[in-house]
Amino acid sequence: MEAKSWRDRIGEEDQLVEQLQGLVSDSAKRRAQALLDGVADLGSVAEVARDLGKSWNAVDKAIKKNGPGAKGRTTK
Repeated sequence: MEAKSWRDRIGEEDQLVEQLQGLVSDSAKRRAQALLDGVADLGSVAEVARDLGKSWNAVDKAIKKNGPGAKGRTTK
């Protein structure tokens, strides 16, 4: 059996990286929506952050970066 060339292996890994980036992006959007649901439940970003043991800034940034209406980054 012939080993795959390095070019083929790089192409496969590039495809895998692209697929994983898509999964991470989708997960970040779902997480931002869950954080927004937490804000609706608890009343504020600060309360959600306190409940999760996270900083207010981290929660706010995740919502702004990945929540509904966020532009999102593209690789193409």
